[in-house]
Amino acid sequence: MKVAFITRSTLYKVPGGDTVQIMETADHLRKLNVEITVFLSHQQINYKEFDLLHFFNLIRPADILYHIQRTNTPYVISPIFIDYSEYDKNYRKGFAGWVLKRSSSSEYIKTVARWLLLNDKLQSKQYLWKGQRKTIREILEKARMILPNSMKEYKALETSFLVSKPFAVVPNGINEQIFSTDHSVPKDERLVVCAARIEGIKNQVNLVKALTNTGFSVVLIGDAAPNHKRYYQVCKRIAGRNITFTGRLSQHQLANYFKKAKVHVLPSWFETCGLSSLEAAVSGCNIVVTDKGFTSEYFGDDAFYCDPGSPKSIYDAVSAAATSVVSNKLSEKITKHLTWSHAAKKTLEAYKTSLNK
Repeated sequence: MKVAFITRSTLYKVPGGDTVQIMETADHLRKLNVEITVFLSHQQINYKEFDLLHFFNLIRPADILYHIQRTNTPYVISPIFIDYSEYDKNYRKGFAGWVLKRSSSSEYIKTVARWLLLNDKLQSKQYLWKGQRKTIREILEKARMILPNSMKEYKALETSFLVSKPFAVVPNGINEQIFSTDHSVPKDERLVVCAARIEGIKNQVNLVKALTNTGFSVVLIGDAAPNHKRYYQVCKRIAGRNITFTGRLSQHQLANYFKKAKVHVLPSWFETCGLSSLEAAVSGCNIVVTDKGFTSEYFGDDAFYCDPGSPKSIYDAVSAAATSVVSNKLSEKITKHLTWSHAAKKTLEAYKTSLNK
C-alpha cells in the first residue's frame, strides 16, 4: 500500500505537536510495510502513484481543497481539530484581537492574513469565496473516513459542521523508546515543567502569573511561535527569578526534564490531547491540564485540571499535583494503549476499511 501524507507547508519550519504525530505515525506505518511519503501542501504530487491520500489539520482547509479538486484518489483525514474561538474573541490582544473579536470566522481571517503577509501559502483561491465552514464541510463530505484523536473530537466535528461520516478514533501516543519512568532518577518535588510552543493559545502568560515568585522552580520549554514574539517577551518580562526559559529542546532533552520534574503543566485555552502531557505522564510526572477541549478523554481522573482563565486555579492545581503521590495507573495506561505503534495499527486498519469501500 502506498499512502501520501499531505500537511501544512510550515510543518518543519514551525514544528508543533502535529509534526511529532505525523513523523511518528509515518515511521511506525513503514514498519507495517506501508509506503509513506510526506508532502507539504504546496508541493506537487503525482496522485496516481498512491492508493490513498492522508490529510492532516482540517483547520487549514484551503490546503486540502487544492488537492481534492485535482484527483479522485480516495482520502482520509486526521482533523487535529483545535477550537481557537474562545481565545481569539476573549483573550487575543492588539489589532489582531480587535479584528477577531468582530469576526464571525476567525480562522478565515487568520488564513487570509497569513497569505497576505507572505507567512504561508494559499493553495486554493476558491477558498476565498467558499469560506472556512463551507470548505470544511466539502472536505468532510468527500472523505472516505475521519481519523479523530478522540471520540470527543469527532462529536465536536459532527456538531460544528453537521456532517456524519465513518470514523475511527486514532489516539495520540508516545515514543516508548524515548519516554518512560526511570525510578533511579530522584524527583524534584518543586520542579514544574511546561513543554509547549510559546503562544497565546498555550496560555503561558497566565501560567507565569500563577507561579512567579512562588516556591516552585518553573521551566518553560519551547520557542516563540511566529507572530507571537511579543507574547514571548511579555512572558519573560513578568516572570520572576524562579522561572527559566530554555527554548525548544530535542525529545531526548525533554525526556531528561520529565524524569526529574514532579509536575508538568499545560494550561492551554484548548487542547486535543497535549502530547507533552502524555510524554510527561509516562515519565512519572503528575500532570496539570486544561479543562478546555478533549483532554479528559485521555486522562480521566488521573490528571489535575485547571481553568486557563484563572491564575489561582492554575496555581491550586499545580500545588495539588506537587503534593500528591504519583500513581502508576496513568503511566501504565499510556504504555499499554497510547503509543505510536498502537496508533499506526489503528491507522492501517482504517486505511484497509477505506479502500474496501
